[in-house]
This record gives sequence, C-alpha cells and structure tokens, in this order.
Amino acid sequence: MEYLWWQEAVLYQIYPRSYMDSNGDGIGDLAGIISKLDYLAYTLEVDAIWLSPFYPSPMADFGYDVADYTDVDPMFGTLSDFDALVKGAHERDIKVIIDWVPNHSSSQHPWFIESRSSRDNPKRDWYVWKDPAPDGSPPNNWISVFRGPAWTFDEITGQYYLHSYLSEQPDLNWRNPETRQTMLETLRFWMRRGVDGFRLDACHKAMKDPLYRSNPVLNTPRPGYKNLGEYDSLIHIHDQGHPDIHDLFREVRSVLDEFSSTRPRFSVGEIHLEGEEWASYYGNGDELHMPYNFGLLMGDWSAAWVRSVVDTQERLLPPGAWPNFVLGNHDEVRFTTRLGEKRARLATLMLLTLRGTPTLYYGDELGMLQADIPPEEQQDPWGRRQPGLGRDGCRTPMQWNAEEHGGFTSGRPWLKTLDADGSRNVAAQLSDPDSFLNLTRHLIRLRKGSVALRRGSYQPIEGLPEAVFAYQRLHPDETRRVYLNFGAEPVRIATEGEVVAAIDRDIRVEDGELVLGGLGGAVLS
Repeated sequence: MEYLWWQEAVLYQIYPRSYMDSNGDGIGDLAGIISKLDYLAYTLEVDAIWLSPFYPSPMADFGYDVADYTDVDPMFGTLSDFDALVKGAHERDIKVIIDWVPNHSSSQHPWFIESRSSRDNPKRDWYVWKDPAPDGSPPNNWISVFRGPAWTFDEITGQYYLHSYLSEQPDLNWRNPETRQTMLETLRFWMRRGVDGFRLDACHKAMKDPLYRSNPVLNTPRPGYKNLGEYDSLIHIHDQGHPDIHDLFREVRSVLDEFSSTRPRFSVGEIHLEGEEWASYYGNGDELHMPYNFGLLMGDWSAAWVRSVVDTQERLLPPGAWPNFVLGNHDEVRFTTRLGEKRARLATLMLLTLRGTPTLYYGDELGMLQADIPPEEQQDPWGRRQPGLGRDGCRTPMQWNAEEHGGFTSGRPWLKTLDADGSRNVAAQLSDPDSFLNLTRHLIRLRKGSVALRRGSYQPIEGLPEAVFAYQRLHPDETRRVYLNFGAEPVRIATEGEVVAAIDRDIRVEDGELVLGGLGGAVLS
C-alpha cells in the first residue's frame, strides 16, 4: 500500500489571532507564525499546520464570516506574507492546510450585498431567499446553530434569507452553478499559491433539502457533547446533509486532484454527524480524504468508553479509508482542563500512538488550560450573545516564555494569557525533562521513527483489568504495544518487551510484568 503524506503526518492547528504577534498590536499574525516555523519544524517536529481563517472579515464570527475568499485580512498581514509563510513552511518540510468556509459568507461580502439589493439582481440566487409563510413568519422551523430562527427578514426585498449560523453569515446556494464554480475556483487560487490542503468548515451544512421542509421536532433530549439549547430540539434531516452533498464533495475532490500530480492535496471536513452517515463522507475514496472524528471530545473517559470510540471508528471506515483523532480545537474546552493533567498526558500518549492521523491544537503540547474569561472581557461574538457558550477560553494567546503576556506580544493582547505559575510556556517546559511539552515531543519522534505506529494495523489486547485499554500496532517489520490505565489504582500486566515511551520515567517491565500507576501509560517494543 502506498501511504500519502497526510496519512503519516502529525497535524497542528494554529489559531492565527493567538499564536504570535509580530507588530505589537496584540493580535497574532502571519509574520508571527513565520517567526515560529523553526519551533514547529525542529522543536515540536509536526508535519503540517492547519491555519484557522485569516481572510478579510468583519469578524462577526472571528473570520468564519468571510468577506473575500482570495485575500488576507490586514490584521493578519498580506498575500505576500502568506506566500512567505508557505515558502518557509515548505523549506522545513511542513505542509500548509487552510480553513475553507463553503457553507456561508459574510453579510458584508460583495456577493451578498449585490444579492440583497433586489430580487432580480444576477447574484440573487447565489444565496437562499424565500418568501414568508402566509402569516409573515419564517418559511420553515429551521433553527440557527447559534440559536434563534435560521431566517432573517430583509425589509428591502420582502424575503427571508437563510443563515445556519449568525445572521451575519448568510448561507451560499450551492445549487446555483455560478456560485458553485466561483467557490471551487477559490480552492484553485490557494493551491496555485502552494496550499497543500483544506479543512472544510461546517461542510455538512452546505446542501439542504431543495423543498425546504421543516425539521421534525425531537421529543426527547439528544445525547451530545454540547448543549445547544433550542437547536437540539429538532431532528436535523432537512437543513443539512442532503444526499446531493456527496456530488459536491466529489467535485471538490476532483478540483484537488487537478493539483495532485506534483504532490497530493488533502481535504478534511468538519462533519457533525454520527455513525454510518458520518462515514459516508469518505465516499468510495472519491470524496473527503477524512471527515473529522470528534468522538474523543465527549464521554466519561473510562477505558471501556475510549475503546468503544476507537473500535467504532475502525468498524465504520469504508475499505481503504484512513482514521483520524483529535482531542481539542478552537471551539472546545481545553482538554487538559476537561480531563485533568495526568489523564491529559495519558490521552496524548494515546492520540500519538493510535492508527490514523492525529491533530494537535496549538498549546495542547504544553497542557494549556482553559481560561475563565469574565463576561465583561468576552471577545467571542457568540459568547457575547449567548452567555456561557463563549469560546474565548480555549483561544487565549500561545505562551512562549515567562515574560509579560507570555512572550506573545509587546503590546496588550486581544485576550489575557494564562500561565499562573510560570510553567505553562515553551521556554520553561523545554528545560524540564518531565514536562508536557517534552512528553509530546518524545511521542512525536517515537511515531516518526516507528513504521508500526505510522502504518501498522490496530488490534485491541484482550483479557486485561477493566480500567486498562491496550492495543497492538502491527506491521510486518515491527510491533508496538500500548497500555493505558484509565483507573486511579495501579495495575500489573503480564507482558514482555522494552518500554520505549511512558507517562512516568520509572515504568519498566520486570520479571514479566508491567506495573502501571494510576492514569499511567506506556508504549512497549
């Protein structure tokens, strides 16, 4: 089997606003990321960076409301800065993945400004416009992910427009051929500039029921990892994931394939669906290279639960499809806060030894904690509108050293930094052999040097204590075994082999037994 770069890569998500500020305005930028490429390539040794949006935007949703799909917002730099970032990354063998937002644009995008100007404007059908119901209410019962009706009435033309998220984020009409081809051309624009892949934001929302029927009402609460209130009161069968979306993804894939003769291009989709429906977005190897797997962001983190997430992903994969795992991102509570320090270390060991592509969120290599941002300091527009749902706490600036503001900026940071005891920063952790950062670095190097961890099959190990989840990574050239104790009490496991990585330094195999302390883990040769 031929393995492509993204199958063996460790991906690293960067939230540009929070990574490194180069000009002292308190906001991270592309030049700041360029200044940290050596850290990414030679200290952390990741293989690809995924950049959250840097497009021109009014920032109603911090960049996920795009006003121009082929430029850089001045707060982040210029297209020349972007080109320099791609060049510098490629010189260090780092691939560059960028966010692409297909479902919606900004209400300030010139396309939407034209579209709403009159019913007969040539771009009217680039967005979804519908007449009111007979009583003047919205056309159906669809609800925005950000709460409230997914429709806003436009006084100028007397129709409602659809927005699956904020009213400042009108949904594009992918059933319009001009919209479709223009958006696909934006992919080509960035690949011509050297981009290696795309993370497709909220892409399961891009194709809706063409009849715009109301969703059924859900009579019992839906189990989920995030309480979205009234949004969870509906069964979302008409406002997302229409079967026609698979044709769209095949078309996206064909555009990526146009540029793959020199090096393979890559797509990963944000798909908030479950089970077979989630797995269907792989297609027959002709749609998304990977739909993101959010399974580890929810649950009780017992051994049985973690194994069920991993085994379910393996079971759902279509033939030839490649798995992936993630512990955090720009929308979720920091995983070290969710799990606690020791369990977060254990989770990192698992993430970097499972079969499939792992994604790290910036700062998670330090065990960065969730910040408690008071309401009066909230920056996230969603948090300002919906108290308790703000995402600022996981988006605080990267902590580089113990200087003021963590070395992130010489000015006033857009959000406060969080390093109360001076230990959650790169400089401090590099000098501590037992730090979270050095554990992560060791595991990444271990993965790079092990064909079993990069390419081997996954096989659970049976007959172990209830609190232990263990598996083998099997390759014709070598085997690695991973033992993870999710319980608080020590366990003894009969096994042979040499410990090549562990949560605690003193873990050894002696007299045919591996002794793991509470929340201990080890990788054996």
